[in-house]
Amino acid sequence: MSEGKAPGGRVPPAGANEGGSRVPDAADAPEAPRLLDAGEAGLVVEFGDAIDEAVNRRVIALADALEARGLDGVRELVPTYRSLLVMFDPLVLGKARLRDEIAALWPLGEARAEEAAPCGVWRVPVLYGGAHGVDLDEVARRHGLSTDEVIALHAGATYRVYMIGFAPGFAYLGGLPEAIHTSRRSDPRLKTPPRSISIGGRQAAVAPPLEIPSGWHLLGQTPVRSYDPARTARPFLFAAGDALRFEPVSGGEYEALCRAAEAGEIVAEREGA
Repeated sequence: MSEGKAPGGRVPPAGANEGGSRVPDAADAPEAPRLLDAGEAGLVVEFGDAIDEAVNRRVIALADALEARGLDGVRELVPTYRSLLVMFDPLVLGKARLRDEIAALWPLGEARAEEAAPCGVWRVPVLYGGAHGVDLDEVARRHGLSTDEVIALHAGATYRVYMIGFAPGFAYLGGLPEAIHTSRRSDPRLKTPPRSISIGGRQAAVAPPLEIPSGWHLLGQTPVRSYDPARTARPFLFAAGDALRFEPVSGGEYEALCRAAEAGEIVAEREGA
């Protein structure tokens, strides 16, 4: 058995005995995360096997706890839907020490995960349909809805940013209404317009200001730049755990907001932050 690991590759919580079993008063504690090596300088902390908000809250709570701990040698923390990738310098921080730190920190993050609430809600303007959302009509047809009904459903939900990935600033969102869950395209596009707002399966997304390949359905475009390297204080606008809503805008409003974004303005508002 590897040092610091419980049977099955899971980390025992602080207070477990040497055999990895829990002390009696920890019997009702959440299941410990599973640790997976990611090369010599990476460790994956896996909390579940499904897209689930409670699982994602645990991921982010551990990321916050590790960041607050300020361990020398931790280089990067990458939260995903159900796991946290911890990149570290093995010459500074040994893997056994990192495992021990995680064993001590993850139970402390559980209360935070239960209580955590998004700090405000991003309001993201969207121009739906037409050349800006070429799949809106098809999505409406598939579900027996009008395009206005699809827009109302899409813009009426509050989404959770589960993770940032695939391309710089690409935000994977949960919370898409079931009535418009739509299987991905059978013929993915090699290029899609920058800043596309799309859906695929049960997920929604905000794309960065880049042309990227995608098999998702394009409903609209936003003037918001989810990634901007010139925005040095905050190159990535959204972060895992954020809450987000879409707001339909007219063509004229969209063009004006695009000009403001090109001038460096953040054209998404965050209410309640």
